[in-house]
Amino acid sequence: MKHFGIGFALATFALLAALPLTTSGSSQDKPAKTEEDGKWAEADGTPTYNITADGKVDWYTYSGFRRYHSECHVCHGPEGEGSTYAPGLIGSMKTMKYMEFMEVVAGGRTITRPDKTSVMPALGDNANVMCYLDDIYVYLKARTDGALPRGSRPERAVEKPETAIQHEKTCIGS
Repeated sequence: MKHFGIGFALATFALLAALPLTTSGSSQDKPAKTEEDGKWAEADGTPTYNITADGKVDWYTYSGFRRYHSECHVCHGPEGEGSTYAPGLIGSMKTMKYMEFMEVVAGGRTITRPDKTSVMPALGDNANVMCYLDDIYVYLKARTDGALPRGSRPERAVEKPETAIQHEKTCIGS
């Protein structure tokens, strides 16, 4: 497995900073979301989910479910609902922007309150998180928006796209 450090996190932020964060014109000028190689994005470039009428999810949302439950749920609870150890992410994701999510996960964060201090460790060197960070984000966004209900494993709509296979080989080195 490759080791990722602060250089990887900084390169990721530089790449993401190039994404457009605002759109001009009316919402009728651009589609609400677009798809490219199985990956869905909002009009401003922010990764998003796609769920079909029969409840099946795109590959990346499905992958995000799997990655969240392998790396994040131990602290943040099943389905992002929180635990006695760490806060739920569903509430935070209602106001947290994509870039802030990326920064917190990669760089960590400490919040001190009168009654306690909460520490989110930096995961910028964890390839099992960083290589799938968009996937985790879109899964949590689907949960936050109520598009993906609690209590069941989402059913994927499509097989793993070739672009996802190549990204994984490049990022993880397998």
